[in-house]
Amino acid sequence: MDPLPLPLPPLLAGYRPLAGVADELLAPDGTVRPVWAGLLAHLSATAPEGWAQRFARGDQYLRDQGVYLRHYGESGPAEREWPLSHVPVLIEESDWGDITRGLIQRANLLEQVMADLYGPGRLVTEGHLPPALVAGNPEWLRPMVGITPRGGHHLHFVAFEIGRGPDGRWWVLGDRTQAPSGAGFALENRVATSRVFSDFYPGAHVHRLAGFFRSFRNALMDLRAEPDSRVAILTPGPLTDTYFEHAYIARYLGFLLAQGEDLTVSDGRLMIRTVAGLTPVSVLWRRLDSGWADPLELDPASRLGTPGMVSALRDQTATMVNALGSGVLETRAFLAFLPKIARALLGQDLILPNVATWWCGQPAERDHVAANADRMFISPALSTRPPYEDGQDHRPIGPLPDWLAEHGAQYVGQERVTLSTTPAFVDGRLRPRPMSLRVFLLRTSQGWEVMPGGFARIGRGGDAAAIAMQKGGAAADVWIVSPRSVEAATLLPAGGEVARRGLSVLPARAADNLFWLGRYVERTEGILRLLRARNARLAEGGSAASPLLSGMDPLLTVLGVDPNEGIPQGLIQTLGAAIYSAGAVRDRFSPDGWSALADLDKTMRRMAQRVTVGDDAARAIGKLLRKLTGFSGLVHENMYRFLGWRFLKLGQHHERAMGMTAILATLADPTAPEGALDLAIEVGDSVMTHRRRFALVTARETVVELLALDEMNPRAIRFQLDGIRDQLSHLPGASGRGSTVALSRAVAALHSRLDRATPETLDTAALWTFRADLAALSDLVTEGYLR
Repeated sequence: MDPLPLPLPPLLAGYRPLAGVADELLAPDGTVRPVWAGLLAHLSATAPEGWAQRFARGDQYLRDQGVYLRHYGESGPAEREWPLSHVPVLIEESDWGDITRGLIQRANLLEQVMADLYGPGRLVTEGHLPPALVAGNPEWLRPMVGITPRGGHHLHFVAFEIGRGPDGRWWVLGDRTQAPSGAGFALENRVATSRVFSDFYPGAHVHRLAGFFRSFRNALMDLRAEPDSRVAILTPGPLTDTYFEHAYIARYLGFLLAQGEDLTVSDGRLMIRTVAGLTPVSVLWRRLDSGWADPLELDPASRLGTPGMVSALRDQTATMVNALGSGVLETRAFLAFLPKIARALLGQDLILPNVATWWCGQPAERDHVAANADRMFISPALSTRPPYEDGQDHRPIGPLPDWLAEHGAQYVGQERVTLSTTPAFVDGRLRPRPMSLRVFLLRTSQGWEVMPGGFARIGRGGDAAAIAMQKGGAAADVWIVSPRSVEAATLLPAGGEVARRGLSVLPARAADNLFWLGRYVERTEGILRLLRARNARLAEGGSAASPLLSGMDPLLTVLGVDPNEGIPQGLIQTLGAAIYSAGAVRDRFSPDGWSALADLDKTMRRMAQRVTVGDDAARAIGKLLRKLTGFSGLVHENMYRFLGWRFLKLGQHHERAMGMTAILATLADPTAPEGALDLAIEVGDSVMTHRRRFALVTARETVVELLALDEMNPRAIRFQLDGIRDQLSHLPGASGRGSTVALSRAVAALHSRLDRATPETLDTAALWTFRADLAALSDLVTEGYLR
């Protein structure tokens, strides 16, 4: 394909790369690189307003999926929309082949370095690495010395930060071996970008990513010690900035998502606590830093790890991806020594050189950095982050040579990164912006496999230091473009045969969060119904001080809700608790369900700023109720009847039974004010049913019959107990043996009492006693399944 001749198309008017900086779109002679010609022609055929519509499609997809970026500032954690740069980075297949060879070589080198650092230690004894950079390195974990990983390899999944220099060559900016993040985001970038260019992407000969993830899934499955053991992804939890990716990848690959508290070591084996008991885990894809993994042998302050984890690895009953202690390979000062180490271990020069680095603990290197300080970036030697993520140069105010002579061993000097630029849409035009790539590699039985694409960081301006996403940078898809048609890869096994597995195990922590999600969502609905009924009566001229409304207020205040607020903060907090529980099980929660909850929360918070009590609140709450029932419908109609769904429904039934019992004990009390029975029927969403069953007569007997004893009414207490009994019958230990026997007996006893009850015997005292016994079921569920 011939380059596009000058003059450039109108789309590139004003596109001016900086002098001395390589550009991904334009060749040094100012012509468009061939790989970009097709996409550029496609963009040029679309009016600017069409671009905005296309970009909106990609952004909407990311919002619908719940993709977000969490960052931490002085005011605490905050979330913002995923910053997608809509124009992908395009690389020719032939150029990618050179990158692939260089990265595979580097991955093999790092595996050998890792094996030596935790084995014979020849790199130090033979002078290839200074002892201080190992022994004094917090990422070098002494308890891991001498431990040979099961399977023989320390590294299984690595990533490299690479950038193109002014001469057009690719350089390695950093090695990511600790717990590389971004692969899931790369996949989401791909889906979003393919939505933007839906009429161009299918025929663009872009290598697909699904084959890489299929290979990775198969590779992890092959690492299992026994066929019945599990592969799990170890996450620090929902508060980490990459938790969305952990949940997304777990859902995409079909692996368990586990936190340290979910795991235990029993008889030397790593196990996960599930609702059915302990289940073996023999492969753990670690997404937290090594030091946190085991408070027993590593960092005793860790609340994220599992005591005994190192012991299980020492006994070779589990495989860690990657091995604990692999973060030492990310040490910035190591970049100064890897070129010589490559010649010593591989007998080769590095195909892809890393950014030039000098460790200032050596006299000659220290003098070189001092003499060339104007083109150096001085930073901590033991840092494991790329310089552009540190965001600052660490040089002193005083004379640099004297300072380096005293503190040099703690620092390195690195040539300032001049990254190539790539086109990004800025203010309706294509503009060059600095970029780097994160490329992922996985180990298979045949060796390393490179993701045909990756994750591009795009700077917000001309400063290469601003490409970090926490500093306002954006993310872009990376297209590896072939001159020929490419395979339309999927996650399905080759040959089309689908391996059917049994129902997945349910970690006890996940069951706990689903149980409470059901409870909090139902509690939110109960509060909304009470508030709507109260505000409707205020709108009709009722007084907040009337016996009826003041008599119902305790039903709200006991839940932490101020009935005198239009949209009370207690209501928002209750929904927030539901969202927190849902966030803790994002791997088991549909994007539609998550979007529905997030939309409800956003609407509720917006209303809270302007809605006043009375008619305004009644109408607003009606809208919120419709949104909430939409979420409930999604869960009921679309969620597969796994064990997780049963705990969700168990929580819903339990909370509804508790709420209705309190409503009847308060509003069906013989001393309740006039109108209380009608209020109970309204809050119980049973007005039409009551009219059909009991004509126009409203009496305590009819209300208790309908809302407590009617097995056909989905709002009745009896209906909830039937539901609880049904859900329990599908759980492990349903026969009532072991720790679940007390729960089974308690439910049976409550059911029997309600069977024998009549509206007359179910008086106020009996209802409050019944509610207390219902409340005790929650503790029994925890004792039987959630510990």
